[in-house]
Amino acid sequence: MDTSKPDRAMLVSFSGIDGAGKSTQISNLCDNLRAGGLKVRLITFWDDVAQLRSFREGATHKLFHGDQGVGSQEAPIRRRDKDVRSPLMSLCRMAFYFLDALSLRRIATKAIHSNVDVVIFDRYMYDELANLNLSRSVTRFYVQSIMKIVPRPDISFLLDADPVIAFTRKPEYPLEFLHLNRKVYLNLSQFIGGITVIPPNPIAEVKAEIARYIFGAHFAGVRLTQAPADLGDNILL
Repeated sequence: MDTSKPDRAMLVSFSGIDGAGKSTQISNLCDNLRAGGLKVRLITFWDDVAQLRSFREGATHKLFHGDQGVGSQEAPIRRRDKDVRSPLMSLCRMAFYFLDALSLRRIATKAIHSNVDVVIFDRYMYDELANLNLSRSVTRFYVQSIMKIVPRPDISFLLDADPVIAFTRKPEYPLEFLHLNRKVYLNLSQFIGGITVIPPNPIAEVKAEIARYIFGAHFAGVRLTQAPADLGDNILL
């Protein structure tokens, strides 16, 4: 059996609206890959890639009086950052996103040539671009330009989700915004292409589908110890 590995790391990204289940699926995938003897590096976009984070957080809180932190059903919050839409805000986003794109290119390029097998991004450039108005031609041109700067992952997952269910998980933004944001994500995936949309199925089914994509795409010769329906729970090289 051929268990040879690629000469560079496989780059995988996870995107989706808040509450789509990205953290759960990323954790499961990391566990499966490490159980198979693979070296994994996890990069969180906001913590590791985004530029001027303190300034952006402080300015948002000061200008829009949004809450900080992560909301829950017991203690919902109102962040007021991504859901604020105006021409001026769009220009500010574009400036920050350009800086983030340069940072992402540097970090991703270095990561895929490091001593790991898989690099997983918790959010990617797509999650920022989904905050823009794609109905405008100037925005679409901007998106195309940004995508020429950043490396394209080997596999980009967009975890689709029912906004109502997502809102119960992370009540940080109004439900109407989550509906709008989901629509923009789906439109963006069609506009730029190369994004694998995972339907909003039960968690176990999503785990299995992600595992099939990952192991089928880059790690030939994988021996499965479970039936395909259980693929997300136990994979061995």
